[in-house]
Amino acid sequence: MGSALVIENDPTDDLRRLGEWLAEAGLPTQVHRPYADDPVPADPGGHAAVIVLGGRPSAVGPEPGAGWLPAVEGLLRKAVRQRIPTLAIGLGAQLLATAHAGTVERSAAGPEIGPALVGKRDAAGTDPLFRYVPLAPDVLQWHVDEITELPHGAVLLAASTHYPHQAFRLGDRAWGLQFHIECDRDMISTWAAGSTILAELRLPADVVVDACVEVLGEIEDVWQPFAARFAALALGQLPGSDDFRRTLPLLGG
Repeated sequence: MGSALVIENDPTDDLRRLGEWLAEAGLPTQVHRPYADDPVPADPGGHAAVIVLGGRPSAVGPEPGAGWLPAVEGLLRKAVRQRIPTLAIGLGAQLLATAHAGTVERSAAGPEIGPALVGKRDAAGTDPLFRYVPLAPDVLQWHVDEITELPHGAVLLAASTHYPHQAFRLGDRAWGLQFHIECDRDMISTWAAGSTILAELRLPADVVVDACVEVLGEIEDVWQPFAARFAALALGQLPGSDDFRRTLPLLGG
């Protein structure tokens, strides 16, 4: 049984609850931390899945101090071409987009911070992972950049009013989530304590943390089964996943 190759782009954004959910579903993880000088693997072959997490580096143009991001984009391109199940979150979703000629920019609507709802789009009804997600699931947001243009051939799965590209799929096995599902209270508290954005928005850190914590139960109810389905896909245990592939024109296929 292979493991999921995890790219952790920031020490404050690790797998946390997502890692627990994947372990419960039987999918082991192998974490690489390029900010701590771990190399980004050149090829994802041999892994059951690829997971790219979020963090403070920006996908908008060259990022000082985060010179590994182009290598992550290259890894994501190979994962999509090789049909390796891929889950990209936050910054990871933005890199999945830019790796395939999508566009990421500083959001014209301003920062999106805290608990929010996103709305499923019609295509989510037949998606292997999103089909069982509620119509308007709870999520946690923490970003100042946004995906303004999806890659050619991407399928939009969830949207919101001011940030239309909240979740998408490339091919039949790669998903990008702009929002966060991995957080626990400690992670959110760390983000809030080090945030200049909250000060700019005049939002008290304790109020934001408490608001986020209030929805952690609802987030687990929705996204733990989502993570379990992703693990099942990676382990070759998700019924009907090959049938779904046959209904799609594959990206680059």
